[in-house]
Amino acid sequence: MHLYKFKLTLILLLIFSSYGSYGQQISERIQPISSDNIFETEEFYNWGGSILKGEDGKYHLFYSRWPKATKFTGWLLYSEVAHAISDHPAGPWTFKETVLEGRGKGYWDAITAHNPKIKFFDGKYYLYYISTNLGENNEYTDEELMETSLTGYSHPNWKILRPNQRTGVAVANSLKGPWIRQNKPLIEPSGPITTLTVNPAIDKGKDGKYYLIVKGDKPNETKFVRNQAMAISDRPDGSFVILPDPVIDYMDTEDMSLWYDETRNKYFGVFHAHTFIGLVSSKDGIHWEKDDDFELMKKAIIKKNGETIYPDRMERPFVYEENGEVSVLGLAVKKGDKSFIVTIPLKDKN
Repeated sequence: MHLYKFKLTLILLLIFSSYGSYGQQISERIQPISSDNIFETEEFYNWGGSILKGEDGKYHLFYSRWPKATKFTGWLLYSEVAHAISDHPAGPWTFKETVLEGRGKGYWDAITAHNPKIKFFDGKYYLYYISTNLGENNEYTDEELMETSLTGYSHPNWKILRPNQRTGVAVANSLKGPWIRQNKPLIEPSGPITTLTVNPAIDKGKDGKYYLIVKGDKPNETKFVRNQAMAISDRPDGSFVILPDPVIDYMDTEDMSLWYDETRNKYFGVFHAHTFIGLVSSKDGIHWEKDDDFELMKKAIIKKNGETIYPDRMERPFVYEENGEVSVLGLAVKKGDKSFIVTIPLKDKN
């Protein structure tokens, strides 16, 4: 009888360890970084990112960058989606090319191309990004755009550019392109978000549908608070329908990165909440809750040489997973007038 109870207990422990807290596994596996894990460019602010392994066996990073001459606020006007490559998923990274820019007057994505997520679905590559415009009939000059960028949030154009931000997608048969953009945004604000739809995070669920998280303003809120909304579609390029219940509405958060874990049969989302990087999870992709290890890491990055980076801003978390396991946690970091991408290697679970 005692042997039977021992075997039953062992089996239950194995089951629960397999489907237990993903957050603890990630937080315990975070390693100190070296210079190879920091991707910085002298004349640009590097920001955000998303990694995918190509058919060439190399790792491809799609990220945002914009000239330092436009100030940090230039992200809303001059950001472009760039492409870098590496032999390892945590770097070092080498710039390869610019992939997307604002398309110019007359398009929904006239100004800027920002916050990309690269995905491979059903034989095609999908590059999700955000952009904005100054309205259909609003004439402007290059000088006015630069003035807006250098002035920042207080410029009158900011009140037009911010609410016109939307999420879009470009599709290609190869990571080399060409990237074909849609002529309309992928999704409009509704339900638990208002004003804008930005910072997409997407993955294919266990039911074959596509689960897309976007950020917007929280409705009927007097303070500046953002919500995370879930939208579902039968196709990776839409159309998407926003669900009535938000993913996160109990605190101000940004920059979700979403993935479905087939081994654990569970959805996970990593995000930033200004002072820490957090993790939420869901059994069905619809109803979300704080993961057991809600706080993955504080706003500090440890280096192998013993130093610690204390960022002014630490945002845009993303993960790279291979063979069913997350192996890299990526972050966008601003320190002084420098901004760079950090790709933190995670310890092997074995």
